Amino acid sequence: MKSVLSSVVCRLSSVYMKGIILAGGTATRLFPLTATTSKQLLPIYDRQMIFYPLNLLVKAGIKEILVIVAPDFSGQYLNLLGSIFERTDIRLEFKVQTVPRGLADAFIVGEDFIDDDNVTMILGDNIFEDDLSREIKSFKSGSKVFAKKVQDPERFGVVKFDDNMKAEIIEEKPKKWISDYALTGLYVYDNRVIQASKEVKPSDRGEIEITELHNWYLDKDELEVAMVEGVWLDAGTFDALLDAGNIVKEKKLNENFDPRINQAIHEFNKELKALAKKRL
Repeated sequence: MKSVLSSVVCRLSSVYMKGIILAGGTATRLFPLTATTSKQLLPIYDRQMIFYPLNLLVKAGIKEILVIVAPDFSGQYLNLLGSIFERTDIRLEFKVQTVPRGLADAFIVGEDFIDDDNVTMILGDNIFEDDLSREIKSFKSGSKVFAKKVQDPERFGVVKFDDNMKAEIIEEKPKKWISDYALTGLYVYDNRVIQASKEVKPSDRGEIEITELHNWYLDKDELEVAMVEGVWLDAGTFDALLDAGNIVKEKKLNENFDPRINQAIHEFNKELKALAKKRL
């Protein structure tokens, strides 16, 4: 009873953070691989891609995580993740996004899950070498996004800094060069992100663009940009998928997982092997 009470007191006395992993979409760039499974369930070296963003959130102390999935593969996520954390303090929920409406739509889909708390969202195909736990744990209010200097900024949302390295412009896939700093698929927001998402008007391609959320906070001078120093992988193409597996092996990123996730994967694999053995 004492531990339960202390947990409640801790939650009430500090800023509480929840997590969202966005694992929906059609991933046409990886077709035909994604004709039979979700992109985020494809392997990156020795484990499914989804475990890498999940690990980032868990290592940052986030224990309640919503996984937003596409309807075609929702059962596969439940089979993999539905029960493997039952013996831990990690709690996963799942929601189906019937129609992809842009990244910012995740905060509308996840409104009931977020409730009155802050939220960190990560794209399910993003892998970071850096341990960004401190950056997430230190968040109090406003918005925090993560930037990385890249060679092809035109593929991403881009942030332009002033002479003091303070963000002054954020633009989605700019046609003209404005900066070499791309925004990665990791975003931290306070609870106002739900209402801000509802106020965003769909773009010409009919999506609720997350860049509009960045600018919503930037206009209020409440957006912070943290730098990513190590490798950042966006495993959304065949080449990127291959590179991700090789880099994970080379840098041994698969050895930097939270023990709870490693144990859950181990137990899941053991159960599968036992089941396969019975069928022989």
